[in-house]
Amino acid sequence: MAITLNNGFQMPIIGLGVWRMEKKAIKDLIIESIKIGFRHFDCASDYKNEAEVGEALCEAIKTGLVKREELFITTKLWNTDHGHVVEACKKSLKKLQLDYLDLYLVHFPISIRHTGIGATGSPLDEDGVLDIETNISLETTWHAMEDLVSLGLVRSIGISNYDIFLTRDCLAHSKIKPAVNQIETHPYFQRESLVKFCQKHGICVTAHTPLGGADANTKRFGTVSCLDDPILKG
Repeated sequence: MAITLNNGFQMPIIGLGVWRMEKKAIKDLIIESIKIGFRHFDCASDYKNEAEVGEALCEAIKTGLVKREELFITTKLWNTDHGHVVEACKKSLKKLQLDYLDLYLVHFPISIRHTGIGATGSPLDEDGVLDIETNISLETTWHAMEDLVSLGLVRSIGISNYDIFLTRDCLAHSKIKPAVNQIETHPYFQRESLVKFCQKHGICVTAHTPLGGADANTKRFGTVSCLDDPILKG
């Protein structure tokens, strides 16, 4: 099943995220996932495994397991590259061995000191706090994201971890509306107001932790998975 984004492109409603996947296991996991029907894969520069994902996708396409046009590949701009959007996107494309991305997201609404194209991590200043770039606005970053569409590098652009106010601001200065806002939302943290706001303005909400994060669930709610909740177990 797929949902139609606000620009007309189709996005499979279930995707496989590669966060925390071990590099040596990714290839087999992605190949097997494609075999059982997965077509949407969610990546990020910060996950440090785009190259391994690219190897798996390349093999799957070359062997005829799947066609490129059947896949929906998402990756994300890291915080240190807000002032180098086009270059960062091209580097991700090279690692993923793709000519275009189906979806490119601003991973977090914060720009921090640039340390090299595609470099990850969160550099600190002399006081030990995030070294924030004060001369790069989210508006500037978003307009650079829009350029990616014009250049044909990306089909859809979106945001991630944006609250209502930041989403509203993005809409106010956008020529191309964000197609997606990827956030934490699950039965224990439903974020109804934000979800409704996005839906009202034609932004698809995707959940990066639809059953909650295991660590957070244990600490906050005393259960590893929503599926273990006594209400569901009856």
